[in-house]
Parts: sequence; C-alpha cells; structure tokens
Amino acid sequence: MNNGQSLLKIAVIYDGSFFWRISNYYRFTHERQSHLNISALHNYLRHHISALEKDGISTLCQISEAHFFRGRFSLKAVQTTRDPLKQLETDRFQDQVLMWAGVVAHYQPMNEAASPPEERGVDISLALETYDLTVNRQFDVVVLFTGAADFSPLVRKLQSLGTRVMVPVFDLPNYAKTSQRLLEEATYSLPLSEMIDGVVDDEYEDMMGDIFR
Repeated sequence: MNNGQSLLKIAVIYDGSFFWRISNYYRFTHERQSHLNISALHNYLRHHISALEKDGISTLCQISEAHFFRGRFSLKAVQTTRDPLKQLETDRFQDQVLMWAGVVAHYQPMNEAASPPEERGVDISLALETYDLTVNRQFDVVVLFTGAADFSPLVRKLQSLGTRVMVPVFDLPNYAKTSQRLLEEATYSLPLSEMIDGVVDDEYEDMMGDIFR
C-alpha cells in the first residue's frame, strides 16, 4: 500500500557513447575492472531519488522507462575493419546488456564518409524523443546520463514542463567529464565517480558496489 501517495515516475536517458566510455573506463582502466551494471544502477537511482522526493520510500519511485541513443556502423563498414568478428561480438554484448536491463535502444547510422567516422543525428534524436516521451508519459524525474553541454537546452525544456532533471557527474581525467553548464541547469546532480571512489559519503553507499558486474 502507498497510503494514498502517488507513484513517482522516473525515466533514464542514455547518451550511448558517453555511457560506454564510462563503462569501459571502469572495466579496463579503473581498479574495479568491471562494467557498469545497468539494472543495479537503476535500483540505486530509484533509492536515491526516493530519499530526495519520497521520504526514502523507494516503493513509491519506479523506473518507468529507459532509453539508449547511439550511432552504429553498417555491416559493410564493420566487415572492412581489422577484426570484424570482434566488433560484431562487441555490438552483440552491448545489445544484450541493454536487453537484460529493459533499456530501449535507438540507433542512428554513422556518418561513414567522414574521416574519422562520426555520429550523425544522435543528439537530435535523443533530445526530440526525450521531450516527446516526457510530454506524453509525464515523467516526474528524468535522469540524463550524458556529459555534454549541448543538452542544456533540453534540460531547460524538460524542467519547464515541471519535470526534474538529474545528471550523474563523472570526472575521469582523459576519459570523460560532465559539463559544468549542464550541471548548472539540472535540478539534481549525483557525483557518481566520487561515490564509486569513496570520496563522497552517501546514504546508499553500500549499494555502490552492486553497480558493477
């Protein structure tokens, strides 16, 4: 029973390139030597947001949707790489990670004519889909897993709808750093890299170890 209190709906939106850069850092460079576990991360976010908005009653906070946006190479492009099988295995691994965590993947074709190849239309797709979903699903909180300042206008738009935006913070020298401008626009920030390293105490710090697999 929720004692008459309404459920709080959370959406988690992933900038895919940023997420895998972070996850690969913890797998191959950090002492953790493990990828991020998306399901455990969602559970952590749910508990943390419940402490901020629902007096710690985590059953009143639910991850209602999660979406992942990234560019993807064509099969023809993969076949011309030095190790096409490894690339296909990596793509399959990433798809399985998203599938097991219930995350909806949105892929855009890479601009393979550029040198080096680059993502094309991913940021626009993420922003438009996130805004449309928020308008129609009426999320209470959107967790925006990105570090790019370019998404600051999206944060302002979402908050104009009454939706609070949380931005996980990473400061990983030579790998990834969350934009300060993005953080200034967000309702909440969550210093995840500092929590993982034990620099910042948190009410649910015992759960941090679970976000690795």
